[in-house]
Amino acid sequence: MNKETHVAVQRWYASYGRQDLPWRTTDDPYHIYLSEVMLQQTQVKTVLERFYFPFLRKFPSLRALGEAPLDDVLKMWEGLGYYNRAKNLHKTAQILAEEGQAQSIAPTLPSDIDKLIVLPGIGKNTAHAVAAFAYKKAVPVMEANVKRILCRLHKLTTPVDTQLWELAYAMVDKENPFDYNQAMMDIGATLCKVKDPDCLVCPLSPICQGKEDAACYPTKKKRVVPTREEHIMISVYNDKFSLSQRDGKFLHGLWGFDSIEVPLCASEYLGEVTHAYTHFKLTCKVYVYHELDKTQERYFSIEEIRKLAISKVDEKIIKLYLDTIHTY
Repeated sequence: MNKETHVAVQRWYASYGRQDLPWRTTDDPYHIYLSEVMLQQTQVKTVLERFYFPFLRKFPSLRALGEAPLDDVLKMWEGLGYYNRAKNLHKTAQILAEEGQAQSIAPTLPSDIDKLIVLPGIGKNTAHAVAAFAYKKAVPVMEANVKRILCRLHKLTTPVDTQLWELAYAMVDKENPFDYNQAMMDIGATLCKVKDPDCLVCPLSPICQGKEDAACYPTKKKRVVPTREEHIMISVYNDKFSLSQRDGKFLHGLWGFDSIEVPLCASEYLGEVTHAYTHFKLTCKVYVYHELDKTQERYFSIEEIRKLAISKVDEKIIKLYLDTIHTY
């Protein structure tokens, strides 16, 4: 990218960029890192309106986050989904808090990409984003909007990541990397959209090779989303519900109802709930069993459950149960 195009991008960002986003008006590495993790697979509006500020009020620093119980972190993440993000955020905070304590300094994120990328949950793009936005390093970022721009600029139908990173490094504005990277993301979000890109006002239009048929770049991949079916048992004892804390990879750390192979003969079928995840659709056939004796380890009232970190599908199961009970 030549100097003239860099200037055009900077001018566009100065006039139309989302410069008031809170993670763009701070130089706190923790705040910037948190925004990058939250914005993975989640829209800016959702993060801004419901999660970013409450999370920072609860955990105002890396040390506060690292010292907090995982249950508290997951509860604040509830509804944001992709809970591995929260667990890795917590692990990273714990690691950095321990390092800071050992050196008698406040914990902070490293500025070096190679040191960032070895921390839990920090991939190549997040490491570059923290380096570029928190430490003003002259490196590019590579989120979905930027990838789409690069494909259209260079007429790439099926690019590989190494190719995209090479192009991104060659194009980055080394004098103004912060504004350049923010501008590239904003151009992708508001102009170089998946459908109906607004090429006429795009500052990259003069160098874009694919603008005449932008929808072809990159080639869209057809996704077939499989359906997974589970039988869920609600065990009730003295008006309290048995929940267990998951230890598997899926929804690890969240509390939820047990999945069973075959429903108990004495159980009652309540109905079905569904929930769509990124890679599959989950269908749950829900049953309730009223226990005469206490057989499980942990039982919770509805009020207690509301204080636990549970998944969206478990929230739907509780709603199904309550709606069914109220119809009797």
